[in-house]
Amino acid sequence: MRRNFRVSTRRSRRTKVSNKGLLSYQKTRMGQSESEHIHVASRQCRSGECTDQQPDVPLAVVEEILLNLPEHQVVRVCRLVCREWKELVDSAAHWRERCRREGIQPCDASRPPEDWRMFYFITKKRRNLLKNPRADDEFQGWEIVQNGGDHWLAEENRKPFPDDKVTKCFITSYGFDILDPSRKFNQSRQSTHESLIIFFLRLCLKQQLIDLKKEGYSGAFMDQLQPPIKISDWYAPRFDCGCQYEVCVELLDQSKKPIKSFQPEKVFFQQWNDEPWCQMTHIFKEYGRGVRFIRFTHGGKDTQFWAGWYGIRVTNSSVEICPAAEK
Repeated sequence: MRRNFRVSTRRSRRTKVSNKGLLSYQKTRMGQSESEHIHVASRQCRSGECTDQQPDVPLAVVEEILLNLPEHQVVRVCRLVCREWKELVDSAAHWRERCRREGIQPCDASRPPEDWRMFYFITKKRRNLLKNPRADDEFQGWEIVQNGGDHWLAEENRKPFPDDKVTKCFITSYGFDILDPSRKFNQSRQSTHESLIIFFLRLCLKQQLIDLKKEGYSGAFMDQLQPPIKISDWYAPRFDCGCQYEVCVELLDQSKKPIKSFQPEKVFFQQWNDEPWCQMTHIFKEYGRGVRFIRFTHGGKDTQFWAGWYGIRVTNSSVEICPAAEK
């Protein structure tokens, strides 16, 4: 009997310590007495047998505790504790309350998300996946695909931008290059000239390849949820020179083969225009399984073939994984 008594005392002491935190937490958070809500677990011995009595913690207290834990821990650990906790974590009310407390709200309050948990995680993770979109670091992060005329240039904005934090842009040049100034004509096509300077059209184009896995979006996430992918680009002409703008965005599979692409018609500006900065936007939806990369390409040229940098200006480009409630 002495041996059993020592075990019971030791176990009862541990139980009191473990519940002390819950009692203290409940008093500070809920302002209620322990006698109303918490029944301390005890180990009782009857007829030589010991029985355990589980602590009775209100779900409201459990919910408050879960809301104060990191979201990934709630999903990966707490959700697996028991059926009641799983129901709490899976409920729309839990994630709606998290959004409210952290100031995460839909752009349109009249169109609430269908899945609040997905809305919460995608919004928390949302960011521009393009590097150096505003020319702050020259051409770092960009691959120059074509470099026609006097090549690309990064420069201060000469035309006011809607966001005063955007102060720089990328500028294109004229759209042709000399191929081979010493190349001879074939005798059958020879004209009165012994040689001809060969010109060929070449734009100023640059691109980035986004690896979604490296950015934290797994293949399973992209395949199962297929979240909307929002594309945005800003472009503007000079007032004294005609120019051309174009953009192409491709969703690629693991082998970098296109699954979906967006390539609108080229935009042309006439000489002597007063056009402000223009924004291009597009949202990929229901694009199917297998998307692993995004390739963003844009650029253009001037149409007067002037030496220097009189072509289209581009800046503040973006590629974002956004919630379904996004317009």
